[in-house]
Amino acid sequence: MIDSQLRTSGVNEPFVLRRMGEVPREDFVPAASKGVAYVDRAIRLENGGWLPAPLVQGKMLEEASPAGDEKAIVVDAGSGYLAELFKPLVGDLTVLSPEEAVVKGTRGKGAQLLVIDGAVEEIPAGLARRLADGARIVTGMVANGVTRLAVGRKSEAGVALIPVYDIGMPQLHAFDTPKGWSF
Repeated sequence: MIDSQLRTSGVNEPFVLRRMGEVPREDFVPAASKGVAYVDRAIRLENGGWLPAPLVQGKMLEEASPAGDEKAIVVDAGSGYLAELFKPLVGDLTVLSPEEAVVKGTRGKGAQLLVIDGAVEEIPAGLARRLADGARIVTGMVANGVTRLAVGRKSEAGVALIPVYDIGMPQLHAFDTPKGWSF
């Protein structure tokens, strides 16, 4: 995984390679998927969630570049793997499910870093309110069926994201924009 997927795709930060080498992916997949835990694609989990491909989470970790003493929120897509990668890299970690992240709440309030383990159409206002002004955001974003890794910031005006890398990743439907129509 490290030599054939991460390094060849430009993920070379020592802290990323170290953490991904330390945390065995096979511990975060169903028993029937242990033999393919390192395959370069998302793996369906028993709870209906997904474990994204190693490259996705390597890029997310690299873009997040945790500072060691930060308060962070990881929205977990169901595997727990990304949260486990982050645990020793931040000062305080709050892990939320997508369902917990989209409802009004205060867990993780004042976070300086938000990482969402999947592609989203929008970041709900309730989740954005948990972030400190200037907080960094790393997430997947989906537009017209195309997923991209995106980075951004939270300010008084809201959340702004910029796509930085085209990459296939599972979509978190809890973050879908409400559908409707108007004249």
